[in-house]
This record gives sequence, C-alpha cells and structure tokens, in this order.
Amino acid sequence: MLSKIKSHGLNGISGYPIQIEVDISNGLPSYETVGLPDAAVRESKERVRSAIKNSGYEYPMSKITVNLAPADTKKEGSVYDLAIAVGILAATNQIKSLKFEEFCFFGELALDGTVRCVSGILPMIIDAYNNGNTKCIVPYENAAEAAYIAGTTIIPVKNLGQAVRYFNGEEDIEPYPLKSWNNSENIVRMDFSEIKGQNIAKRAAEIAVSGGHNILLIGTPGSGKTMLARSIPSILPDLTFEEALEITKIHSIIGEIKGNNGIVNERPFRAPHHSASLPSLIGGGSKALPGEISLAHYGVLFLDELPEFNKSVLEALRQPLEDGFVTVTRANAKSVYPSDFMLVAAMNPCPCGNYGSRINECRCTQVQVQRYQSKISGPLLDRIDIHVEMTEVGYSDLSQAKPSENSATIRERVNKARKIQRDRFEKDGIIYNSQMTSALMRKYCKLDKKAETILNAAFDNLHLSARAHSRILKVARTIADVEGQKNITSDNIIEAIQYRSLDRKYWGNF
Repeated sequence: MLSKIKSHGLNGISGYPIQIEVDISNGLPSYETVGLPDAAVRESKERVRSAIKNSGYEYPMSKITVNLAPADTKKEGSVYDLAIAVGILAATNQIKSLKFEEFCFFGELALDGTVRCVSGILPMIIDAYNNGNTKCIVPYENAAEAAYIAGTTIIPVKNLGQAVRYFNGEEDIEPYPLKSWNNSENIVRMDFSEIKGQNIAKRAAEIAVSGGHNILLIGTPGSGKTMLARSIPSILPDLTFEEALEITKIHSIIGEIKGNNGIVNERPFRAPHHSASLPSLIGGGSKALPGEISLAHYGVLFLDELPEFNKSVLEALRQPLEDGFVTVTRANAKSVYPSDFMLVAAMNPCPCGNYGSRINECRCTQVQVQRYQSKISGPLLDRIDIHVEMTEVGYSDLSQAKPSENSATIRERVNKARKIQRDRFEKDGIIYNSQMTSALMRKYCKLDKKAETILNAAFDNLHLSARAHSRILKVARTIADVEGQKNITSDNIIEAIQYRSLDRKYWGNF
C-alpha cells in the first residue's frame, strides 16, 4: 500500500513543503530512501525500525520505499523520522483513520519510540501555515516554540505510540495552548549608572542605539570600553513580536531555543572571541548554518580587541554591514540569512595601549602604531558611523557620590526616538535612521543654510568620503530625534561631525 505524509524542510531561515511517500510492496525485505537524503535521513531506517518495534507495532517484512518529494532538493536532518514511521504504519493499516492526512509531522525518533525535539521548528511551522497546513504534530519539547503562530493547531507528542493512539481514537491529546507575546522587562546585567565619567562616550552610545548606528570605542586600557559596550543591552529599545519571531527563527535553526518560553524575548548580544574563524562569524560549515552576525540580528555584535581579529574576517563584515543580510554559499548548500545588527567595536590605539594616554607613556614607535591601526581598513572604518575616543577616568569621577543617569532613564529616550522613526518610516519599509536610502535622506535630512555650510566645510577639511557624508546626515537625524526636534539643526550637524573625527586623527596619515 501507499501512504502520503506531509512535513517541511529548511533552506536558510525559510521552510519549504516536503511530501513523504511510503510504499509497501511484495518482495525481499528491504528499505530504500530516495529523494536526495543526507546521511542523517538515510540512517533514519534503523531508528524508525526500532521505534516501531519497541512501541509495540509490527514492522513489515516487505519491500519498503520511502520517497521525499521534491526529489531534486537535498533533505537534511532527523526531522522526518516521525513522519516516515507514521507513513509505514499507515501503509500497513496499523493507523486506521485517515485523520493523519490533515497534519504535518516533525520529530526525531529514539530507538524506544520517544519523539525528540528538533532544530528549526518555528520557520517550518510558519511555512506550513503559509501553505494552508494549520495542524501539526510536534515533539513535546518543541510545542512552546511552535505555539506562537496564531491559527495553527499544535498537537505535542512524547512518543510514537501516543501519536498512533491519537489517530486511532484511543487517546485524546489536547492542543497546546496558543502562547501570547509577552515582552518582558529588559534584563539589566550592567547598568549605565555604574559607569563613572565618560559622559561623551555614554552620549554617543545612546545616539548609536537610538538610530541603529555602528560605533567604535577606541582608548587606553582600563578606560571602560568593554564595560560601556556590555552595558548597551540595558538601553536597547523594546523588542516587537515581529522582530522576536525573526530572531527566534535564526536561533531555532542551530538549536539555541531552550526552556518553556519558546521564543527569544530580548535583543541578542553576541561577543565572539577575536580568535573566531570566518565561518563562525559570517556563517558556513557543511550545512551553511548562520554565523554570529546573523545570530546578532536586531541586536548587538560586540567585537572586543578589534585589531586582533583576522583581517579576512573583518573585511568579510563590510558587505553585511552595508546590506543587512549575508549569503552563505557552500558546495551542497546556499542560504541567505538576515544580519541587520548594530556593530559595537572596541580597540586600543596602539600595541601597548597607551598612545594618547594622559597618565602612561606610550612605548611604541610611530611605525608600530601605524601598523597596528592599519589592521582596520579604511572601507571598514567608513562603515562605522560613530567613533569615540576614551581615556582614563580621573579620581574625581570614581569618588563621585552622586550616581550617574541609569539605563532605565536612557532607555525611555531611546524608545521615544525609535517611535519617532517607526512613525516616520511607516510607509518606507525600514525601521530606523541608519537604514535610510539616498532618496529617504533627501526627504528627511534637509539642512538649513547654516548647517549646510558647516557640513560642506567639514567635508573639505576632513576629506570625507561620500559614505561618511551620508552617515553624518543619518547620525544628525538621530540626534535631532533624541532631542525631540523636527528638523536637523547646526548643533546636530556639529555633534555628528565630531563623531567622525577619529578616522582622520589616527588613520589620516597613512
């Protein structure tokens, strides 16, 4: 007999429908899987056979052919185990009802019939819903993640026997209750009130977060660069449900969704070590999985000790920073992942770290300083909107009894600025100022005569590129939004220009 079961596969963060056809025919006992299966799919034969027998059902001693359609698309992973087992039992009339034809099946089988959780369940459920398949059988551990999609019926199962009994009418399983989006309060691990002094750097960080701008912190050791960077998550704007779903889809692919919540409810903060390889940062491997820049989507990618990263790794950041997505191509796979992240980078000004210090003398020669700083190329530096210099904090700042402004207060201003941008770009298809195109800049970044004169002088004197000119305008637009101003003023332009001066101070001579 022949049975047909519905399931879904993954291509990047997008799902696609898979139909699993199981044919049981006379002949010598054999088991053949066709449809471009990978090793994990081919090995499902032994898992399925043992799971069926150990669940108390009869495994047919016949010729079994399993086809995964479309046959020209490579199938990967163990997500099809449950669907194949149900297909075999349906083809041998051990599942008597045709109710199973209404469902999509997901899950890996253990040898005793237990249904184990799988990675990437959320994008597959979303694609099933978009294709009109609203009923899904999923592993119990994946149910919370799948239950955020309104309009779907999620039936969680713990083992194969439970699924069979459900379709035979021998056991009733209540659908997993639909979960509603709950944007919990920001988890504050490091607060801005704990940072002593560095008011200019804290102001720059607020501007960067408000407009989604990239920021470079350069300064002497102990000046607070890392502390400031790790405090940025405490002022990130509220996460929307749409953003949370897209973040969760990416993290679901690599199996990072744990616990009962089932969804990412805070913006990611990724801080890879400077020894990270190109595939780990950009994405890759045999399955073209997402890298750190995609896992930081709608959040922060923090690169500490920036010059210590491999130069090829840093240069690979240039295109994702500009495009907001990355295409990972391998011999057997090609995937496109979103990578719209805020880059926060920190570095010392020289190998010893004391170049420009007010306290300690730099021991580096000018050649050593230039060689160290030249590890950061001009094109990459050009894509970082805000450059901030930090130096040692004085004793008066450390001993100050009055606490500085806390993260909650700053976050309120950030949320207000983001709301202004959401309302402004409601019909333009973007979210914040750093995403503006040239056409949108002409529309929303108009300057008066005084501001235009100041920017013109800075462009000539600092020898700025066209990209730097655009980013100054975007940062000025964000400063105006934080200040609650409708138009960009000359003061906004002056402040934005100040955030572009370091590339000429440190990198201007070579």
